[in-house]
Amino acid sequence: MTAPVPPEPVPLPPGWRLEHHATVDSTNRLARALGDHGVPDRTAVWGERQTAGRGRRGRRWTSPSGNLYASLLLRPRVEAAEAARLTFVAGLALAQAVEAVAPRLQVRVKWPNDLLIDGEKLAGLLLEAGSGERGGVGYVVIGSGVNTAHHPDDAERPATSLAAHGYADVTPAGLLSVYLERFEPLYTRWLESGFETIRPLWLARAAGIGGPVTVRLERERFTGAFRDLDPSGALVVTLTDGTDRRVTAGDVFLPGRSGIQ
Repeated sequence: MTAPVPPEPVPLPPGWRLEHHATVDSTNRLARALGDHGVPDRTAVWGERQTAGRGRRGRRWTSPSGNLYASLLLRPRVEAAEAARLTFVAGLALAQAVEAVAPRLQVRVKWPNDLLIDGEKLAGLLLEAGSGERGGVGYVVIGSGVNTAHHPDDAERPATSLAAHGYADVTPAGLLSVYLERFEPLYTRWLESGFETIRPLWLARAAGIGGPVTVRLERERFTGAFRDLDPSGALVVTLTDGTDRRVTAGDVFLPGRSGIQ
């Protein structure tokens, strides 16, 4: 059985292939299945609609038709810790892509995996990996959900969409093509030169840097100032006593419309 024809052409960078489906349960789940079956590096999986979309920590991601749901299947020959930093590469590429198709907007990246417009969530990323040999990864899947046409009104934090900012003409196919176009040179740069060449670019777009943040961990909550992103990708928060704390996993809340809770 062949996959349906995309609703419009999706130009791809050289070396990329596309798996398109009208409906999937989860583009990340499908991409992982493809990874387990040897599908090559630089495969994009796009679903026009998801029936079981997921965000970080298994949270449900509402997935109506009209938004972009896509996962990138990659096979970098790196250790798992380095592969995890691809979230920042993808976030930076997606922010660049959104600004390319919606040039009046300024997109900020929020640690570790969100995109914001005026403090409201536009997109989220989810990275998962398949195990390889000797501490390396067999493949990496980076899922993305972008609110192009719709956004939820009942999310934990305020959300928005491109349509809400006057860009109702941006299509998922069009945004996906530009996203891959922006991702490819950043991915190549990361492969050849490492995360340190990506880190300053990400920091230049970072939401809330220098300002207050509240960090919520599984059993703890604390407030400080967002000072830096360290070379491992950890969030560096300066506490009120002047000491620095590095956060490798957790929920981060910014003041204002994104809501410290």
